[in-house]
Amino acid sequence: MNTLITGASSGIGEALARECARRGDALFICGRDKGRLEAVADACRELGAESVSARVVDTTDTEGIRAWIRESDESAPLSRVFANAGVATGEENEENVRRTFAINVGGTVNTVLPAIEAMRAHGAGQIVITASIAGYGPLRSCPSYSATKSCLKTWGLSLRGFLKKENIKVSVICPGFIRSRLTDKNTCPMPFFMEADRAAKIILRRADRDIGLIAFPWPMRLATWGLSILPNRLNEFINRFVPDKVAAGNPKVL
Repeated sequence: MNTLITGASSGIGEALARECARRGDALFICGRDKGRLEAVADACRELGAESVSARVVDTTDTEGIRAWIRESDESAPLSRVFANAGVATGEENEENVRRTFAINVGGTVNTVLPAIEAMRAHGAGQIVITASIAGYGPLRSCPSYSATKSCLKTWGLSLRGFLKKENIKVSVICPGFIRSRLTDKNTCPMPFFMEADRAAKIILRRADRDIGLIAFPWPMRLATWGLSILPNRLNEFINRFVPDKVAAGNPKVL
């Protein structure tokens, strides 16, 4: 399988790259940190990837990401694209909020649209979009992150039906707390915390089965779904008790 992954230099993206390498995929991976990305590429080669092409690309660069996806597809027709790159914020100031929307929503759109274009040309493919359990929101503790992941969840599931007739599959990942550079900054409780390699196995197993909504672990999915369907006043009341993701005095862009 020819697999492209954005945000592959850490967290879920790195774990997906490693697991795909074990399967013998031809990999196209990108990230913004050259050193970390090259380390992941070297590891994937050692794990048995058919080939690995690594590129430093910022997904908010519309033309840059489009050119990279086209180039990758011309090299080996893409079977699966993971639109995975994303960020969270520790402090909801203007700079961080705009950055979160630009990367999580804008960067994903920049990845998915050229992926659709490529897959339409060869009549098949699968796109997997990384959202979050937080996308079931609204969550008082992370307004911009919750909103962007909610957007991706809705867009991805809508695309699934829209593209089905063209033989392009779409799945949306809504993971809970997974070990990454983002969760390493959290100071809040993280129930049902999961290592990234285990999460990658779950994601790939369900993507192989063409599951539309890959949400896990199930207790977190149930809890956030339940919160999302409550009357707004009750939702607001419960949200008062949700702890901040990053403690006061430690405002960071994650």
